[in-house]
Amino acid sequence: MRDPRLTRVLGHWSVLTNLPRVLCVRAKRDPASSWLETSSRYMLEEASLHRPGGACLLGRLAELLFVEVLRHSMEEVGENEIGWLAAVKDPTIGKALQLMHGDLAHPWTVEALGRCVGLSRSALADRFRHLLNESPMQYLTRWRLQSAAQLLRDTDHGIADIAGRIGYESEAAFNRAFKRHAGEPPATWRTGARARAHLSQ
Repeated sequence: MRDPRLTRVLGHWSVLTNLPRVLCVRAKRDPASSWLETSSRYMLEEASLHRPGGACLLGRLAELLFVEVLRHSMEEVGENEIGWLAAVKDPTIGKALQLMHGDLAHPWTVEALGRCVGLSRSALADRFRHLLNESPMQYLTRWRLQSAAQLLRDTDHGIADIAGRIGYESEAAFNRAFKRHAGEPPATWRTGARARAHLSQ
């Protein structure tokens, strides 16, 4: 069964910036742990053989392993822990994150998010900051701009279109926000990102 707390963020490259640097999965005597161990060994063997289709197979298997490791890590998060995985697991903050990730273009406010998850504005803000060390609106702005960077790099959508997709009412406002975030305007960043990607191929 798909976990709705992860549905909106898995597969998005910027989720990596919110995860711990190391995720450790403790070996258990259960089918999931056995699958992780077997699959990891198979990946190592496949990587050494260089067989046709190996790169494609390894890529897909790595994605599956990544999801399974995240699921294991979420199960291990204790009640008093903080961080992104703890926030995703939290019943109210996890729902707020799901709402924001699911509709970046929506004009979210802390009050509106609080109503959706059943918390007052101040209670949501306090709980959010406790778990993630930033306010809901700071998190949302950062996620929007990370998403914009991915769209700039990977698509040919125009700047105004991208601005609208992530919740900015004007291209000018998006340009200013993106420049504060990335150090250069969106069009300039896009050109540089694609040049760097071309050189790395």
